[in-house]
Order: sequence, then C-alpha cells, then structure tokens
Amino acid sequence: MAPTISSAFSEFINALTSILAGLFNSLMAVFQAIIAFFVNVFSSTIQLFQSILKLGIDMCQGLVGFVAANFLALATIGGIYYWYTTSQRQKSGGVVGKRTT
Repeated sequence: MAPTISSAFSEFINALTSILAGLFNSLMAVFQAIIAFFVNVFSSTIQLFQSILKLGIDMCQGLVGFVAANFLALATIGGIYYWYTTSQRQKSGGVVGKRTT
C-alpha cells in the first residue's frame, strides 16, 4: 500500500512527540541528579557534624581525655583571642594604646 499524506503526517507527529518525550525525560533526569547531589551533600554534612560531636564526646571520657579536651579548648580559645587581637591591631594601624608623656 502506498503511503498517504495522513499516514506521513501521523508518523511525523509520532516522531516529534517521541523527541519531545525524550527531551523531557532527559531534563527530568538532570533535575533528579541535581536534587540527589544536594541531598547527598546535605546528608554528608550532617554526618560530618555528627562525627565531630562524637569525637568530642569520646575525647572527654576518662581523666586523660578530660585533661586533653580542656587543653584543646583552652588552646582554641587562646588562638581565637590571638587572631582577634592581631586583626584589631591591623585595623587600627598597629597601635593598641599610645602613651603620651
């Protein structure tokens, strides 16, 4: 049977719809991959914070852990104080308190 105009038009419409369906499926797969990426990053970040918290709790067990945790806390506070005071000196021109006699 010879192809007719209506059958050719029908095949053309079928081809266009399958192309559009393929594009739609591809876009949906890309969006799904992006969402999965951000969910994975979020869950990994939560797991990292949980691990850090568990490390802190595990360090505070026993006398040696207690002493080590306090030393680490004091060293961290001292480091933050040192960083803050040096940044304030640099902002004020390097002079903290100028004496005039």
